[in-house]
Amino acid sequence: MEANGNKVVKTNIVNDRGIHICKSMLAWLKYGNGETPESSGKKGDHLIGDYYVAFDKHYREEVKELTAQYVASGLPAEQAEEKAKQEAPLIKEAHEMLVKWENNDPEVRALWEKMNNWVYAGFDETYKKMGVGFDKIYYESQTYLKGKAKVEEGLAKGLFERHEDNSVWADLTNEGLDQKLLLRSDGTSVYMTQDIGTAEMRFQDYPIDKMIYVVGNEQNYHFQVLSILLDRLGFKWGKELVHFSYGMVELPNGKMKSREGTVVDADDLMALMVEDAYKTSMELGKFDDMTEEERREIARIVGMGALKYFILKVDARKNMLFNPEESIDFNGNTGPFIQYTYARIRSILRKAEGTNYSLTSNPSPLTSKEIELIQKMSEFGAAVEQAGKDYSPSGIANYCYELTKVFNQFYHDFTILNEPDEQKKAVRLMLAKNVAKIIKNAMGLLGIEVPERM
Repeated sequence: MEANGNKVVKTNIVNDRGIHICKSMLAWLKYGNGETPESSGKKGDHLIGDYYVAFDKHYREEVKELTAQYVASGLPAEQAEEKAKQEAPLIKEAHEMLVKWENNDPEVRALWEKMNNWVYAGFDETYKKMGVGFDKIYYESQTYLKGKAKVEEGLAKGLFERHEDNSVWADLTNEGLDQKLLLRSDGTSVYMTQDIGTAEMRFQDYPIDKMIYVVGNEQNYHFQVLSILLDRLGFKWGKELVHFSYGMVELPNGKMKSREGTVVDADDLMALMVEDAYKTSMELGKFDDMTEEERREIARIVGMGALKYFILKVDARKNMLFNPEESIDFNGNTGPFIQYTYARIRSILRKAEGTNYSLTSNPSPLTSKEIELIQKMSEFGAAVEQAGKDYSPSGIANYCYELTKVFNQFYHDFTILNEPDEQKKAVRLMLAKNVAKIIKNAMGLLGIEVPERM
């Protein structure tokens, strides 16, 4: 978006309050024995994730036990399970904790702050490794009250309705949808409430014309509803919000679920990719003349490039299967293949230092391969423009691959450094130099570094 001349403000919303946070807090109080990131040697976000999984494990055991009791007392199985899910002591305690949090209970708030700070420290470490940063981070704990106020305002205007149990709902049946909960019967808010508040704050904080939400396709319905509600509340930009809906990434061993602890952690995946890049490069003899420090740095660049490129080359809207082994290949449509081509060109240019690049007024006619390369380079601007219009990084990734292929074909057919005709040599060096420049810029747009040597 920036490359297309837009001023972009990168913001993030952290869901730092709510029932899911209370689940982790409650599990830590019950089963944690005072465990900390320091005492366990775990990253803070990993530690809290473990307690989220622990809550679910114990909760499911309670539900199973209660369901059996209700079935024994004559309730149909489905009804018995539904009742058990609501009546399980753990979930009731978690809801009580959420109410206490919203009522500013000092003990609950102190525990919440301590555990959240562990998580943020872990997040920051991961974002740094990924090369990701934000201009501003919003926290749900600071935005949900604004959202609640907007819901109450909508209720007063007759836009929403309060049910007998005191919960507040939006009736969207006229829009071909169902009813949407905005406030629970105990007055606590839901994600939708917070998103209404955050949207208002973003437009107050920045002079923006458009909001693009980068969120997984499991939330398609959520953003469809948010757009309608914002429009109904009188925000002129409500209808225009864009949900950049990306597909889920699955691994060869199946779908990932955070509640069940079957999620593959980003930190583990990044470490695996870097290690794989190191091993593959060693096996291919690419590290032979390097110091260990250089090897490690190049393995980091190549491993992270392989991971990002493999994910970004696919249309973001589709679910995809990520295969670590395929992504690290130095041939084919992969990050390492493009990075290796860049490093090869940089090596040629280093060897050519001191060469006279100046062309005479009558240079030799260009070959068809050189013309093809120039034409492919000239398409970069259009590729960037199209990627911006489509909200599609894959357009840039695939342009990089096409350019790299055309260059490699050219390099295979023609010599550069050993070309006896100085004019032809100068033309080819200039072509190579510009291909490298475009590869670096294009990969940079994908957040991928390129190494000077490989």
